[in-house]
Amino acid sequence: MNLPESYIPILIQAGVAVAFVAVSLLGAHFLGPKQKKGNSVKNQSWECGVPSEGNARTPFSIKYFLTAVLFVLFDIEIVFFYPYAVNFREFGLEGFLAVLTFVAIFFVAFFYVWKRGALDWDK
Repeated sequence: MNLPESYIPILIQAGVAVAFVAVSLLGAHFLGPKQKKGNSVKNQSWECGVPSEGNARTPFSIKYFLTAVLFVLFDIEIVFFYPYAVNFREFGLEGFLAVLTFVAIFFVAFFYVWKRGALDWDK
């Protein structure tokens, strides 16, 4: 099997990445702390010396995750404004109309989310 020379650096990088993951996992397994079996006080979880309350498996409200996804979505929108802000004179009217279209799509999405009640925490 003859590979083009341009694939060799990619294969080396992939090999290093796989080796790093394998060494990290094996090192954590063999060098990490071992927990003793049993129900001793030492193995219980504590937060600042205060006994924990409830179950750690309590589900979060879907509103929390929806708000996080919406934050990321609208935060990434701001990232796309940077190239336009730097080069707005070179883009001219065509660039301005493209940015207006981009903003209009996000406003439609924002009003859709708002009308669907995704931003109402009281419900």
